[in-house]
Amino acid sequence: MEGARILTICNACRYCEGFCAVFPAIERRTNFAAADLNYLANLCHNCGECYYACQYAPPHEFAVNVPKTLAEIRVRSYRQYAWPRPMGNWLTVPVLIAGLAVGIFGARTNVAPANFYAAIPHGIMVAIFGTVGVFVLTALIAGLLRFWRESEVSLPVTVAALQRALSNALTLRYLSGTPRSWFHHLTSYGFLLCFASTTVAAFYHYAFRWRAPYGYLSLPVVLGTLGGIGLIAGPAGLFWLKQRQDAATRDPGHDRMDRAFLTLLFFTGATGLLLLALRETRAMPLLLAVHLAVVLALFVSLPYGKFVHGIYRLAALLRYALERPGAN
Repeated sequence: MEGARILTICNACRYCEGFCAVFPAIERRTNFAAADLNYLANLCHNCGECYYACQYAPPHEFAVNVPKTLAEIRVRSYRQYAWPRPMGNWLTVPVLIAGLAVGIFGARTNVAPANFYAAIPHGIMVAIFGTVGVFVLTALIAGLLRFWRESEVSLPVTVAALQRALSNALTLRYLSGTPRSWFHHLTSYGFLLCFASTTVAAFYHYAFRWRAPYGYLSLPVVLGTLGGIGLIAGPAGLFWLKQRQDAATRDPGHDRMDRAFLTLLFFTGATGLLLLALRETRAMPLLLAVHLAVVLALFVSLPYGKFVHGIYRLAALLRYALERPGAN
């Protein structure tokens, strides 16, 4: 396998051992099985620095290209761990189209401004997103368990190792200070703020019987607005950086997956903010249908696209923390 060949050369050279977590993890191995390659690929951030430092990169006859090789393996790992396995990104576009069709033609247009539940009944929203949410959560957990079982980690998980892994994941330690890390943070925390907004709104609805729409200074709206801004600025910045990335370190399959995910995130934020700005107008029912369709397509894509890298990378960082000398 090409990945094993290249990492064996890296293991003999060890020039890049201080670059990131990938190379110390390589040095703890004498051979590279498929599970090791999947682990190392998800430990990689694809920054490309090792490619430019490598004395064996093309045009050398060894043709060592760690970023591109690990990107190819990473995409394969997403498909390998996906549950159910036959499903994948191909499902996203049909779901988006179906959601748009049902929402646009099913939404009631002759309703009072800002009356979301008159346009699309609350029960229908809950039934659709509740069913999809349970399925997506099950698929994500199943994929994580497959990744972890294949890793065959024999060491017990400790609190210290988990804290270290979480710290490295949340702070993007190996990308810290770069423009990519800033846009990555905007995207990640924008997504989390939008999720928090939905959670708070659900609590308001069921605990206090407060029905949407909420005031512009209410907690759900403030959280959702900040999250929406993050989901516009972050993906737009990452897309811009991706256009500037050296083609030599990129994998076409990985690029397509990245762009699809960034596009859905961007339009989730954009349609949400547009709906908020125009919720008092006659355009509200149509905008609500479009926004919910985009969010539905995003949700369905989560277990089968770039989103799972965050989950598998956290698991890989935990394994890396457990493997460190003296960790246990």
